[in-house]
Amino acid sequence: MTPVRAALYLDFDNVFSGLLQLDPEAAIQFAEEPRLWLDRLTSSLTVDGDRRWLVLRCYMNPAGWVPHPDTGASGPRLYFSRFRPSFTRAGFDVVDCPRLAHTKNGADIRMVVDAMDTLSMTSPYDEFVIASGDADMTALLVRLRAADRRTTIVSPSDAADAFTAIADRLVTGQDVLELLQAEPNVDQPVLPEEASADAGESPPSPRPSDSAALEQPFEAFGSMVRDRYSQALRPLNLASLAGEVRTELGPWITRTGWFGAGSFVRAVELLDLPHLRLSQHWLWDASRHEAPEGLTETQGLQATLPQPVSKVSAVLNLPRLPQSSWRPLYRVLADYAGTHHFNLTEATRWSRDRLAEQGVDVSRNAVAFVARGSSYGGCPVYRQPAPSAEEISAAFTNNVLRRAEAAAMELTAEESDVIQAWLSGEPEMVPRISETPGFRT
Repeated sequence: MTPVRAALYLDFDNVFSGLLQLDPEAAIQFAEEPRLWLDRLTSSLTVDGDRRWLVLRCYMNPAGWVPHPDTGASGPRLYFSRFRPSFTRAGFDVVDCPRLAHTKNGADIRMVVDAMDTLSMTSPYDEFVIASGDADMTALLVRLRAADRRTTIVSPSDAADAFTAIADRLVTGQDVLELLQAEPNVDQPVLPEEASADAGESPPSPRPSDSAALEQPFEAFGSMVRDRYSQALRPLNLASLAGEVRTELGPWITRTGWFGAGSFVRAVELLDLPHLRLSQHWLWDASRHEAPEGLTETQGLQATLPQPVSKVSAVLNLPRLPQSSWRPLYRVLADYAGTHHFNLTEATRWSRDRLAEQGVDVSRNAVAFVARGSSYGGCPVYRQPAPSAEEISAAFTNNVLRRAEAAAMELTAEESDVIQAWLSGEPEMVPRISETPGFRT
């Protein structure tokens, strides 16, 4: 397979500051070890195959700084210049972008000019990777798409929909943390077979008899899943089925990131299986199978959402959870923060598993969404002393309402009350307006 000729433009100040709000230790690792995540990004979260980096450029304010996340550090400020040698050693061309105004350092316009210069070169570039959450880059993405170039956005913050919708792929802050920690995608079941891969071992080599299947890996994947789906007499366990697929097609799954879908569940959804139903742990045919034992309507995929909640969910990608799931979610995050050294990737997995033990079906994506929202709302889950469930709930809810306002959603006071009550997890607090069917989480 011919490598994808790619160019990477990194707005360091923007991306580092965004990661710092999610997981300070991981953010510093991102800045100190760029070669680590760059090597993994070469073959992960791709659009058309492995990348060959023809351009690596990092735009950094040499005098930029943030308050040091370690209160025991020798100084109160963490200067960006400290990380400049790390990116130089990793092969980046570091472009100094001193501040031109009170809040702008000129990195965005430099990135646009450089990307347009690259686009006009005689050497064809297949993909442009823009690492920035700045919506000012939207016009650049429009121009790159018009030139028929693939685009990938790396944005740890909640970037504007107008910005992310144009790209072929969005790499979120959670995705970046997983690249650093060699974790599977948050939607992907954690499998026993993945233990060796997490330890740094090579994925299993395909057996000789698999050579024909590997020539058409997605077709082989589809055939395998469809056969198991059509023959199943009861709901299928997602982790077990994903493990079977990985045993057969492991190298291709690792290389393509579940055939470009990013997770096993999303790859299954591409198959358009008839009457498919999914929960966090199960897959079944609604026309032939009973829902898994203990999975009630309010815990499953067809929970009803009040109309204001559904409206906000559609715009902000708010997890479409039943109302009864929110309080347990806040509690497990608070429990994790109070008993563990914080690591966002571990926190999502640990919280999901604790919730599953309680019979609450919540994905790791939903846990990560709440953790991010709480941080952006002024209550980082990594804070010491650890925040309470009530503090996480309040910060997350406030962030949702602020984002809705920023997205120009015109919510009435009554609608805002409904959203706050729904996210609080208190059924008796939700005023009745109207209801609309929910969607899969």
